[in-house]
Amino acid sequence: MNIPLFLAKVRDRVPLEQAEMEEFAGGLADHTVSDAQATAFAMAVFLQGLSERERVELTLAMRDTGHVQQWDLSGPIVDKHSTGGIGDNVSLVLAPMLAACGCYVPMVSGRGLGHTGGTLDKLESIPGYRTEVSGEEFGKVVTDVGCAIVGAGVGIAPADKRLYAIRDLTGTVESVDLITSSILCKKLAMGLEALVLDVKVGSGAFMKTMEKATELAHSLVAVANGAGCKTTALLTDMHESLASTAGNALEVHSGLSLLKAEPAEKRLLELSLALGANLLVSSGIFVSEKMARRNLQDSLSSGKAAEIFGKMVGALGGPNDFIERADGYLPAAKKIEDFPSSSSGYLQSVNGRILGQAVIELGGGRKRKGDRLDFSVGLDRFIRIGQKVSRGDSLLRIHASCEGDLERVKNLLSDAFEFSENPLESKPLVFETISSDL
Repeated sequence: MNIPLFLAKVRDRVPLEQAEMEEFAGGLADHTVSDAQATAFAMAVFLQGLSERERVELTLAMRDTGHVQQWDLSGPIVDKHSTGGIGDNVSLVLAPMLAACGCYVPMVSGRGLGHTGGTLDKLESIPGYRTEVSGEEFGKVVTDVGCAIVGAGVGIAPADKRLYAIRDLTGTVESVDLITSSILCKKLAMGLEALVLDVKVGSGAFMKTMEKATELAHSLVAVANGAGCKTTALLTDMHESLASTAGNALEVHSGLSLLKAEPAEKRLLELSLALGANLLVSSGIFVSEKMARRNLQDSLSSGKAAEIFGKMVGALGGPNDFIERADGYLPAAKKIEDFPSSSSGYLQSVNGRILGQAVIELGGGRKRKGDRLDFSVGLDRFIRIGQKVSRGDSLLRIHASCEGDLERVKNLLSDAFEFSENPLESKPLVFETISSDL
């Protein structure tokens, strides 16, 4: 392959051939494409973009550089992906809810990125839980239990792993073309039949504006459907924490409260139902979202979803009695303190990025690659936007491992909240649904 000629075509927006895309992706995987050439490709795409056809072909080419899962199961193979936010623990509850309704959910998730938490980090707060397993074991757990949440194995889309590392160092992470390809090549490698995307917008999300979030959602939906996977995207609110907690073990706790049908997590429940109902209809399990929602609710009230989550934890190395004895297994912080409001009024806005940074400062997220996490720390009991508070009322609780961390985070949080004298109109959790027919 003439790589300089290929790069010149990307630079000059000359249409690319599928075979060229496949050769280039293969070169990323086997390192016949140099770091300099990979950097040039990322920057050219960042500046010039790709057509929709080229996005599909790049995604499939990246997928096919590694293992593509094959299934022979009695129900549809489905998954959900979130672009990330504060207190977003939907994966922990939605996977077993879907499995309880007849789907199989091979969920490949990631670690914390920037100010947002990662599903794998949350699950690793459960003693013994293994997020790195062989493809054979992964397939067995999905088949036997109905769902499994793990990390992408070494054989999954190796071209993407290399290109992402280069993008991270070259200022090209924000390319919608490359974000689309990176997300979908790993999801499509799981052999999915249907996918729902949770594209978040707001201060706690990577996409701060509706314009950018909408652009990404349309790209993801078009490419996934173009690759043969029935896909819908929901644009959802991330102007405050989704769950009432932010932090690894704390988010497992809040997910368990929902799985046990406790009435604590209203926003988390509503989004889980919206995403789950969409998947159950698009995969053909139910003909209407009303029916799908009812069955998802039944999976909680009957205890079936909680039972499946417990089986998944046990199958992946965690305690077999985790559901019954979670408090005994999950780590707890040494210091817990309320954070009082400095003002009275209606909570008008919350800076989600500051909440995420607070969790990182406490040790619940990474400042550098390889940082060891403190799974016990974080924030919980959030006051919600629109609620009325008086000066001195608690806005949240801080879970810290030492006094120094506690004081440092208090200073950080002092800039996170704004208040209004007047009541606020409530905003929807789901702003828009974007779909495309195959």
